[in-house]
Amino acid sequence: MEGPTWVSYAAAWLATIALILLSRRLRRRKLNLPPGPKPWPIIGNLNLIGPLPHRSIYDLSQKYGPIMQLWFGSFPVVVGSSVEMAKIFLKTHDLTFVGRPKIAAGKYTTYNYSNITWSPYGPYWRQARKMCLMELFSARRLDSYEYIRREEMRALLKALFEFSKTEKLVLLKDQLSTVSLNVISRMVLGKNYTDGSDPNAVVSPDEFKKMLDELFLLSGVLNIGDSIPWLDFLDLQGYIKRMKALSKKWDRFLEHVLDEHNERRKGVKDYVPHAQDMVDVLLQLADDPTLEVKLERHGVKAFTQDLIAGGTESSAVTVEWAISELLKKPEIFKKATEELDRVIGRERWVEEKDIVNLPYIDAIAKETMRLHPVAPMLVPRFCLDDIKINGYDIPKDTRVLVSVWAIGRDPSLWDNPNEFVPERFIGKDVDVKGQNFELLPFGSGRRMCPGYSLGLKVIQSSLANLLHGFTWNLPPNMKREDLDMNEIFGLSTPKKIPLVAVAEPRLPPHLYAL
Repeated sequence: MEGPTWVSYAAAWLATIALILLSRRLRRRKLNLPPGPKPWPIIGNLNLIGPLPHRSIYDLSQKYGPIMQLWFGSFPVVVGSSVEMAKIFLKTHDLTFVGRPKIAAGKYTTYNYSNITWSPYGPYWRQARKMCLMELFSARRLDSYEYIRREEMRALLKALFEFSKTEKLVLLKDQLSTVSLNVISRMVLGKNYTDGSDPNAVVSPDEFKKMLDELFLLSGVLNIGDSIPWLDFLDLQGYIKRMKALSKKWDRFLEHVLDEHNERRKGVKDYVPHAQDMVDVLLQLADDPTLEVKLERHGVKAFTQDLIAGGTESSAVTVEWAISELLKKPEIFKKATEELDRVIGRERWVEEKDIVNLPYIDAIAKETMRLHPVAPMLVPRFCLDDIKINGYDIPKDTRVLVSVWAIGRDPSLWDNPNEFVPERFIGKDVDVKGQNFELLPFGSGRRMCPGYSLGLKVIQSSLANLLHGFTWNLPPNMKREDLDMNEIFGLSTPKKIPLVAVAEPRLPPHLYAL
């Protein structure tokens, strides 16, 4: 008798796949799933997702409602697009939706899910969150770093002043990214590893910025293998190859950072520096025998990478969007400078402590984060148990997205939601600390961004000083309606075409030399 042929193997394989699909369909019929478009075989609803997924999902939510079921390949994805749904997923049932899906970005770029953002819920993540709240981002430690933020902001203002003498056009994102990176480098790493002054540097400043841009892009892409696992090995989009290459670059840099810190610690008896950087804190915690889960070297590197990336991108992206919106509405710029002149005067710069007395500047920041949230669908969550929400069944292992982009455009919450109107926040007790669900740029609940307080300080201070120190205009021969306001999708959403503007000093020259 002849052995089985490839035809019989293929038939058996197809029969198995058919049985699996049939069983899933039968199970799905028994469940009362949220409404959503009918999925195609194999790809699910991926055919409906365009190059800007947050916009595609917003359009679908307008048809199917504030809770919607999609299929990304073989994985169910539930999307919440209203304040009510955000509160249910991020507060009421936060513990059920506190997981993270295991996707390629977390595996290849964060030391196999070892950082704060992508680590699965459990003892390791709980310990990491506690470290952030009690050590890395405590009010005392952030206050101790204020001098760094002040020095780097002064350096930016001086550089823009000098630049305005010879050049007319400023590529704002480059300037903002540089100051953010300098601040974070000094706070996290103890010195500026990326300004070109270190003779032992393993990456150039330009290469380091490219590494950060690539990290944010690859952390937010829709990788086909994450939705259709049996195609993962083909790496059809080339993302896995790029993630592995990026991981090697980051590891080389982070090994250099840790080696330098350990050498410095060995050279000083009972090393307790006056102002510890965050890597010092992490290395001390790694030596702590009382930790519930030992912090290994790869974990220190993963957390360090997370701190650098998270602290750099959000502020630069938000401030660039804010200046872009003001260039389209000069009347808002005028109101902002009137407030700054009245409260601060023209003989000093804005300090972080002044922000509480600058409600219109705060309103501009909030309005920017409403219209242009850095993470428009937050970081995906993962359902840990079967649960029923508003009468709908959400099975265990469902991926969950909360569309803060859709919430920011909900006409039941905001008048003229597509218009940039900072006045809507004047006199309103709405903040970004995760308790007002109509405005969640940093998320909410257990998985809220642990460094939100630092990000907010940098955004508000940068915006206030850029508006106080300079009059901003569009390039000659460019009209307001010509300013491109499209974005690129990743884990963050920067402008597709970086803003180029003219900066004219508006304060006495001696201030820029301080």
